[in-house]
Amino acid sequence: MKRPHRYVSAILGGVLLAAALGVPARDVRLADGIDVPVSVHAARGDALLLWLPPGIPGATTDALLAEKMRAHGIEVWRAGVLEARFLPALESSLEQVPDSDIVALIDAARASGKRVTLLASARAGVLALRGAHAWQTAHPGAAGLDGVILLHPNLYLGPPEPGREAEFHPVVARTRLPVHVIQPEQSPWRFRLDALKPALERGGARVTLQFLPGVRDRYYFRADATPEEDAESAQLPARVRGAIDTLRQASAVKPAVKAPAAKPATTRTVVRGLQPYQGNPLPPPLQLPDLDGRTQDLAQLRGRAVLVNFWASWCPPCVREMPSMQRLKEKLAGRPFTILAVNMAEPDKDVRAFLSKMNVDFAVPLDRDGAVLKNWKVFVFPTSFVLDAQGNIRLGVFGEVEWDSPEVMEKIVGLLPSDP
Repeated sequence: MKRPHRYVSAILGGVLLAAALGVPARDVRLADGIDVPVSVHAARGDALLLWLPPGIPGATTDALLAEKMRAHGIEVWRAGVLEARFLPALESSLEQVPDSDIVALIDAARASGKRVTLLASARAGVLALRGAHAWQTAHPGAAGLDGVILLHPNLYLGPPEPGREAEFHPVVARTRLPVHVIQPEQSPWRFRLDALKPALERGGARVTLQFLPGVRDRYYFRADATPEEDAESAQLPARVRGAIDTLRQASAVKPAVKAPAAKPATTRTVVRGLQPYQGNPLPPPLQLPDLDGRTQDLAQLRGRAVLVNFWASWCPPCVREMPSMQRLKEKLAGRPFTILAVNMAEPDKDVRAFLSKMNVDFAVPLDRDGAVLKNWKVFVFPTSFVLDAQGNIRLGVFGEVEWDSPEVMEKIVGLLPSDP
């Protein structure tokens, strides 16, 4: 099937890389006549890894990793489900892929005679779980699909309004296949593992977790990868081999519970920018040390408007917005206004080294164990809250903000106490 020209640039890097490696391709025909292009990294043995695309532009190193997995006896099929549906390489495109596409790919993979495992990362994890659930529904009791490997998965319906709990996609609670989660440390999702595991187990899934210290999400294709991330990337094929073996053992055990009844996923409307806060206006406690050992206590800042910002140095939007936070502080100098920029569980030395380059002088409390992040229901970095002089949360935002822009400053100045 001919691909439209406007999508060629989005996939060209991965296609050229696969071609340069001499990776053969095949098409999997869907029921509606559409062909899904599949790059086949053939290997001996009975393990076949069906790798779904992440929906992230520039993620072209999958072909290199797939080639390295062959040495571990893993045949890899990289499925171009977005290309087949003429969808751009964006995470939002994953929601438009029908479950039946994944079912057809699993059937084609099983027809090879090998045992199949799904692999997906980030938001593609939802697509993998949806497809696996649909396949189990279509083939009750069938064997050959051993489980799902999820790299730093984001299995929520979407980012909630700041301060409200996020909801898992309904397929999470209906998942009955074994699941192996590989979670980097430098990620907001690391703080949600204690909620993710029981949510998956609710449907009968057997869940194993693997924690990777010192690396970021997407570490295996970052252009700015650190030496630690390069070293961990080299270990990923072996980790995947271990995960496949773990899932095989778990798949031999019948789920002990019955999956809950299906319910439709609700569509979320994501509102960007600094918005009126809709949650409980009374903030959770925030009492944390800073780098100098001083205690930063939000309760002691009554009478001042306060910007509470949650950030990490490995989060690019956090870094980009930080200079505008400093400019905001300077423009409101002499006014009753304070910034508390809460760092998320990074080593003190890393925070100190980062701040030495940023030229900022607002307070940086250290949430070393992520407890404050959980209490404040932070799911996305950066997330910020603005409190009025009475200590009530009045504004909230997830994502990057230009804090000294006229429209943002107008909202913050409106919360400052009136001059006597």
